[in-house]
Amino acid sequence: MTARIPAGTLGKELVKISQKWPQDPFRPHLQINTFLASLATHPKLTPNAVKATQTLLNGDISKKFPLSEKMMQPAAFPKYYDRMQVGMEKALQGIPRPWWKIVLRIW
Repeated sequence: MTARIPAGTLGKELVKISQKWPQDPFRPHLQINTFLASLATHPKLTPNAVKATQTLLNGDISKKFPLSEKMMQPAAFPKYYDRMQVGMEKALQGIPRPWWKIVLRIW
């Protein structure tokens, strides 16, 4: 039998996790930490939900199941993820792709 943890304690823990959650620069109007903070007051909050949120924040799943090099560089388009990362970094800086690069699918 598992020990019952008071809902207030779970809520406080979830609020702490939500404060550590990184901001999403691409969707400033939709933040996960806001959702988690509001979820902290839910009457049916469980220890498993709080533990799962902490696991996501820590990146434990990606450590336990790392992606292989073959997965990160698919044979059909080996530079796909590298180019996507460059595109996201440029988008954060406010640098748009020219129309001709979009049409020709050049990053």
